[in-house]
Amino acid sequence: MVCERLDGFDTAVFGIVANYDARHEGKTMRWMIIATLAVAGELWAATPTHVTASSDYGAGFETALVVDGDTSTRWASALGVSPVSLQIDLGKRVPIEEIRIQWEAAFAADYEVSVSSDGREWKSAFVQTEGQGGKETLPGLKARGRYLKFDFRKPGPFPLYSIWEIELGEEKAAEALRSLRGPKPVLGKDLKRAQAKLAKEVAAAGAPEIVFTTRDLYPDGHWYANISYFAKDDNEMTYMNGGGLYKLHVKSGKVTPLIEDARGTLRDPAVHYDGKTILFSWRKGEEKHFHLYTMQSDGSDLKQLTAGDYDDIEPAWLPDGGIVFVSTRSRRWVNCWLTQVATLHRCNADGTNMVPISANLEQDNTPWPLEDGRILFMRWEYVDRSQVDYHHLWVMNPDGASQNVFFGNMHPGGVYIDAKPIPGSTEVLMINSPGHGAKEHAGFVSIVSPGKGPDDLGSLRDIAKGQYHDPYPLNADLFLAARNGALVALTRTGESGVVFELGKEQGKRGLHEPRPLVPHTPERLIPALKPSTETTGKVIMANAHLGRNMTGVKPGDIRKLLVLESLPKPINYTGGMDPLTYGGSFTLERVLGTVPVEADGSAYFELPANRALFFVAQDAEGRTVKRMQSFTSVMPGETVSCVGCHEPRTRTAPNPGSPELAALRRAPSTIEPIAGIPEVFDFPRDIQPILDRHCLPCHDYNKHEGVADGPCAGGIILSGDHGPMFSHSYVTLTVRGQFVDGRDQPISNLAPRSIGAVASPLINKARGGHHGVQLNANEIDMLTYWIESGAAYPGTYGALGGGSIGGYYANTITESDENWPESHAAASVIDDRCKKCHVKELSLPKQLADENDLSFWRPDWNDKRLRRSRHLMFNLTRPEQSLILLAPLSKEAGGYGRCKNSDGTPDILFKDQKDPGYRDILSMCEAGKRRLEAIKRFDMPGFRPPAPYLREMVRYRVLPEIPADNTPVDTYQCDQSYWRSFESENILKHEAYTVPK
Repeated sequence: MVCERLDGFDTAVFGIVANYDARHEGKTMRWMIIATLAVAGELWAATPTHVTASSDYGAGFETALVVDGDTSTRWASALGVSPVSLQIDLGKRVPIEEIRIQWEAAFAADYEVSVSSDGREWKSAFVQTEGQGGKETLPGLKARGRYLKFDFRKPGPFPLYSIWEIELGEEKAAEALRSLRGPKPVLGKDLKRAQAKLAKEVAAAGAPEIVFTTRDLYPDGHWYANISYFAKDDNEMTYMNGGGLYKLHVKSGKVTPLIEDARGTLRDPAVHYDGKTILFSWRKGEEKHFHLYTMQSDGSDLKQLTAGDYDDIEPAWLPDGGIVFVSTRSRRWVNCWLTQVATLHRCNADGTNMVPISANLEQDNTPWPLEDGRILFMRWEYVDRSQVDYHHLWVMNPDGASQNVFFGNMHPGGVYIDAKPIPGSTEVLMINSPGHGAKEHAGFVSIVSPGKGPDDLGSLRDIAKGQYHDPYPLNADLFLAARNGALVALTRTGESGVVFELGKEQGKRGLHEPRPLVPHTPERLIPALKPSTETTGKVIMANAHLGRNMTGVKPGDIRKLLVLESLPKPINYTGGMDPLTYGGSFTLERVLGTVPVEADGSAYFELPANRALFFVAQDAEGRTVKRMQSFTSVMPGETVSCVGCHEPRTRTAPNPGSPELAALRRAPSTIEPIAGIPEVFDFPRDIQPILDRHCLPCHDYNKHEGVADGPCAGGIILSGDHGPMFSHSYVTLTVRGQFVDGRDQPISNLAPRSIGAVASPLINKARGGHHGVQLNANEIDMLTYWIESGAAYPGTYGALGGGSIGGYYANTITESDENWPESHAAASVIDDRCKKCHVKELSLPKQLADENDLSFWRPDWNDKRLRRSRHLMFNLTRPEQSLILLAPLSKEAGGYGRCKNSDGTPDILFKDQKDPGYRDILSMCEAGKRRLEAIKRFDMPGFRPPAPYLREMVRYRVLPEIPADNTPVDTYQCDQSYWRSFESENILKHEAYTVPK
């Protein structure tokens, strides 16, 4: 009999312990198997009821988790909310001498800790203005009180706050904190009966042996950033070294090492239908990439299936004899991070005939066959909507055909991953990793019952909350899962217990991917599409006027579909969208053209195969009626159909009595390009000339001859002058809300005519003759389709990662002027001359890279500071035209003289341009101009993209070699060649699919 500590709680668990000592490679290994189980609800201590916060992220990140004694759970605030307060009621007055905060990556850079005896009168105990996160100890507080309050005022690199655990150092305070966790669970007769019942079921589950892997947690916090390398340096790897593939005999506790690699990484075992052949992914210690292997369960017959300069992971066997897996052979990077994307592929059982079966720009993960033969997988995507909220379950046929949502895509939140069918049912077992997910897919074990369709959130039930991962259903009622270094068993009613845990010789390594070594019946075989030489597929739409949220759309309103393509990124550097857009799209979107919609609402048309495409329903004048915010794709030779726009998946097309749809009485339409419109827009090249012709006479920094209005009419600047990251016109149009796009928001299926050019004030001005300005038809079209295609600033991905003063790498500012002497002097002037008026919502940036506490990726668009942001205040093309100089400069000296005293009288801060303060700020802007001319922006002569872009273009075989130093590079042409490599006639010719074994 043994008393063992489980999951951080002192909980007595009684049972039989079997120890096994083994010799392997001269080392003694000690393993432990615990054949007892417990009820999950009784193993966990009660959650605190005296911990509150002004904000929390939601399920899985509740406030109570900040003091639950478990450093694998955490509280997080909502995104983009600051300041945030967190308060703890300790129940009684105690000495508070030391506070220990274990921050997650989202730490507070500026915060205050206060103490109170009554919750009303507070005394400051500690102020932090230069927080660095990590494990932070606040000693010597010498405070006493019952209530403890944390006021988080400024986030670090992420726009939220998150803490694994708060602890108090003085024993009385620590005991008061522990008391919040409630009484320790008591082992009663009911628990013993549950343990005995569950242990018997595990033994009878028909899984005498289980294969699993071990490895350390990788350093990055994202669930997907565990393969290949980070963008800046191809020698900075994401994974950790060391681990193995093992076989556990459940009854005896014997563990047999199949592979151990001290410098490599093993993952993702999948057991063949024969119950003996193990398919897995292995990065050998001397290599940088994961590839697929097979071996027999006795350790014999090791075979390597795939090879090359790419990563192949998460494989599963298919009933047609093939293998589905995810791979970086897709040659693209995460749109909002600095790691590579892996998407769905398939190959034969020996690794040959490898083909991509997904066009996703983001991650596909953990594919697994359903009993009906379809492949179930997680698809992460964001087409003009939130980057961190849509990663749910999708299905496709084993050949990539019939891609469709399985569960969740209409609703934001949660990563639905590691999903597998529960035998004998239509239910699915999965991990619901809360929010934007956790590393190693950790989260809640959940069951989805999809009978009510993919949008019914009541069909999702969490059965075990905590940091679980890799669930596997043994039968309809009993499941395996991993938790930290333990293998656990669970039932659908929430009973849970440890079956096996790693020995100390494994160190901090976790246990992963437990799979039973048992034979099982192949799933239903779905016939594949006939081999096709076609480069297109076909789409049939029954009636574009039908669907959800179509109020006000009448029959005949929709006359055509605009077809857009989300374009993959060859490289990416950070978590935001900058400098591609300011708070909007993360991708460039290509305008392919339009296809007609018949009078009955039907459409029949061809699409290029295996590309990420979406539609905008338009009226006869090309105005948006309804916009799609997810992508679709077709395989070569495939024909797919839909009812209408965003229709519920439980709905079928009504039968109007007509023998056939009007569109089916003709051949399928081909996409008709739009005359005079570029496929990929570039704001300085395509849009700024229109603003120069029609808007600049009034909206420039200088007054134009013969024009009554201006300069800076209405406070609006539409000049193409460079700011630290964007042009002033681009930022002005953005922060003034002159175009309406999806932005980075967790919403979709918007009301008709509420998004796109039709809802954009800029287009209303262009069409309505704003102050007598008349644009021609082509100019209006240019503005319209620029907005419809995401309203990007550059038209090339080569612009990413460079050309900005205060750009970002991994959410940390780079090319900062913080330490420039000129910037120190300017900041002193701004602080001294301007702070009497410019405080709070009127505050000003003090340096070129000073965000002034504005989120760089999801600002509040009602925040008045946006109109005075660094992107508008500093002019790096004409430094003397910087608004921060013109506004306080007297009109007599050529300024605007806009600064006022409280009584409305002029407050001239700079009488003339000789003022020393004026000269200091001007010097900073001039230094910024010199620096920008040295590093160069994409629209400047001699521009050369950052080195990682060139490195990847060579790896993709777009460039034969990296051009000589200081040689300009046409990134527009490079991008086009890169995108052409994904066209159906080219993709399988790439060395990613022709590499010899």
